[in-house]
Amino acid sequence: MNTDNHPLLNTATFIHNAIRQDLGADLTRLHTRFPPEPGGFLHIGSAKAVYINAELAQIYGGKFNLRMDDTNPVKEDARYVQAIQDEIHWLGYEWDALYKASDYFQIMYDCAVELIEKGVAFVCDMSAEEIRATFGGPGEAGTESPYRNRSIEENLDLFARMKAGEFSDGAKTLRAKIDMASPNLNMRDPVIYRIAHKEHSNTGNTWCIYPMYDFAHPLEDAIEGITHSLCGLEFIDHRPIYEWYVNQLDRFVRKPRQIEFAEINLTNTVLGKRHIRKMVAEGKIDGWDDPRLLTVSGMRRRGYPAAAIRDFLGNTGVAKAQSKVEFNLLEHYVREHLKDMARTVMVVLEPLKVTITNYPDEQTEMLDLAYDSGGAAAEDAVPATRAVPFSRAIYIEATDFMEEPEKKFFRLAPGREVRLKGAYAITCTGVVKDESGNITEILATYDPATRSGNDTSGRKIKGVLHWVEAAHALPIEARLYDTLVLDDDTAENGIVDNPHSLNLIPNALAEPALAAATADDRFQFMRQGYFCLDEIATAASGKPVFNRTVGLKSSYSAK
Repeated sequence: MNTDNHPLLNTATFIHNAIRQDLGADLTRLHTRFPPEPGGFLHIGSAKAVYINAELAQIYGGKFNLRMDDTNPVKEDARYVQAIQDEIHWLGYEWDALYKASDYFQIMYDCAVELIEKGVAFVCDMSAEEIRATFGGPGEAGTESPYRNRSIEENLDLFARMKAGEFSDGAKTLRAKIDMASPNLNMRDPVIYRIAHKEHSNTGNTWCIYPMYDFAHPLEDAIEGITHSLCGLEFIDHRPIYEWYVNQLDRFVRKPRQIEFAEINLTNTVLGKRHIRKMVAEGKIDGWDDPRLLTVSGMRRRGYPAAAIRDFLGNTGVAKAQSKVEFNLLEHYVREHLKDMARTVMVVLEPLKVTITNYPDEQTEMLDLAYDSGGAAAEDAVPATRAVPFSRAIYIEATDFMEEPEKKFFRLAPGREVRLKGAYAITCTGVVKDESGNITEILATYDPATRSGNDTSGRKIKGVLHWVEAAHALPIEARLYDTLVLDDDTAENGIVDNPHSLNLIPNALAEPALAAATADDRFQFMRQGYFCLDEIATAASGKPVFNRTVGLKSSYSAK
């Protein structure tokens, strides 16, 4: 067993105890799986399930399966099958085997026949509404179906005719015969098979009856030899029916064991698929990969490193009780990874022109500036420096100038001197205003003796500003993100209440090196935060679009 300080060894104690109890000395027999329904994209909750199942298999030297739980042809879409595989690969995991639940349809049918032959399953003619009406409730027993005591021979005949397509959708179901007075409503004669004349993405029109999830899921685990079904707490009430099915079927000698863990809940976010579908349909977000979502594709598009997500999932622990994790803890792990891999560049989000009046009119010099990133600069494929043009006209951030500066404002103001990062010191000599009194341009002078790396002036200048040279500036759009939800009590209802979750900055200017950026690159926009290229938005807008992945802690906030 690999015990190299893995975070799961310290947090998933109850799971480890169960594995060791069940497998004894042969811990390499551990076999886990991740069984998503291909009806949508994965989110951070799904990523936690992948993390736990895949990492535990690695720790014990066992196996990890990926299984598409495609038992419902109404909800599934073949495009999600590939998307899910891509997302798991991006998270950093490989599976030992890939299966589809639909490949087991014949085995599942045979198992259903076995239950009928044992007298614990029957064909019911009641509609879904009629079945629900007989279920009763907590403390109130349900009512048995009038078809519950059909003979085994009649049930076998009707079930075969269901399979042959003789009946319409909803006309009949196959139900387990358990206990209509059980305190667990899942045990009250649940439906095993329903009729659905729908073409399946994998099996086509071969089948017109499909197994219900609670029946199919434990059978799939048993067929694949899964030793431990590790799943979220939402399945804890389903464990008795999971165990009932596999125990009733004699063909399964080794029975899988279901163990539940608390799913991950983050503040100020929406994870429910039905809520996300609604937001997409209403145009409130830009699809399932909107960078404000904690879907895997959304986090990837926003620029979250997969390693940061794994660290976050590992260090938030595995527990039996539900709890909420602060969203800023996820951002902490993202920031910790990005600070060692991002290249620092200069981008001006709100450009304000500065004309350096004593700089030669036609001169442009190239400054060789370091990327200021040990992680990126150390890689052979990434140069340690880049050439940055400098000339008479530059742009600085509008917020870096005050005509009447506040106390402790150490940026540019009339008569004040600041250093331009990697270039020279400049002093403001005046401003140009439009008819409304708005400042449109700053006039300044520079001191040639203050060039960075060769400063002979001897002066200590406190303020340092980032800038972009005007003639070679790269027009970009920057997108700044915040959480979708402000009031955490509304998140569970899918209510999006933050009108400032997306701030578009369409006229930002970047140094020319960003023209070669790819979606795999990570940048720190000096004093602005960590950004990445959004290839999807870039293709749509016609100019580079950069998403802010996470911000930086600022030492100053303008009043």
